[in-house]
Amino acid sequence: MKSLILTCCLLASLPVLAQRDVIRQQSCTSTIIISQADSIKQQFERNGFIVLKEASMRMESEYEMPVVVPMTQGAWYHIVFIGDPTSRIHELRMFDYDEKQVFYKKVWGQTEGNLISYGYQPKFSEWHMIKPVQVNKGKKELCGYILLMKKVKASESEATTSK
Repeated sequence: MKSLILTCCLLASLPVLAQRDVIRQQSCTSTIIISQADSIKQQFERNGFIVLKEASMRMESEYEMPVVVPMTQGAWYHIVFIGDPTSRIHELRMFDYDEKQVFYKKVWGQTEGNLISYGYQPKFSEWHMIKPVQVNKGKKELCGYILLMKKVKASESEATTSK
């Protein structure tokens, strides 16, 4: 009887123990990065984009932080990653549903800045995984910011020239 109770208690505690190993995305605050993100959002909104997803995220140096997003075939998206300005390297990879890499860019922080920005038009409607990573020898805990925007209308300059 004791072994049955012990077994039941052990089985009931497994989900609780397993949850401790789950990595959850946590937000962070960096006034420099927030200011950059706000400027970028305003610029893209003037050009006919809407923000679908944005998040500040606490990152650890040299570890990817995966972000999974749905994308629709034929739609025009723009992805922006803003990393910690003191990081030496910023890297961004994007994979489609079949785990095929569809985008890769590496930026050297001291010479090229802390921003990676690119446009993308998916060939299929499916989930994509965006994996940013930063390398910083001075700090282990870093802040990063991801923006996913979608083109929904003509830009202000296109609208005025077509009238």
